[in-house]
Amino acid sequence: MVTSAFTLPGYRLVRSLGIVRGLTVRSASFGGQIAAAFQSLAGGNIRTMTTVCEHARTEAYRMIVEHAAQLGANAIVGFGYDTTEIAQGMTEVLAYGTAVMVEPEATGRL
Repeated sequence: MVTSAFTLPGYRLVRSLGIVRGLTVRSASFGGQIAAAFQSLAGGNIRTMTTVCEHARTEAYRMIVEHAAQLGANAIVGFGYDTTEIAQGMTEVLAYGTAVMVEPEATGRL
């Protein structure tokens, strides 16, 4: 379970295992950059760059989930993304959060 909130409704935080992160740096290929340049002339969604960004976010997300699993977590709270252009055409994507152990809250029902 991954949430940007700091609580999970119906679950009790048992233990905090620390900050986890996933980091990747991506750029479009030379051909992709040319295609993006032509797409930008028409305006609207630049599909080539959207694909690069989506792959970067997916990769960073998978990395953070793996990092949390290595620590023994069954959830991540306070999840977020941060992006930075580190050079022309190169974007860093950081996924971050806190790895936690949670358990279902007692319902009190018999």
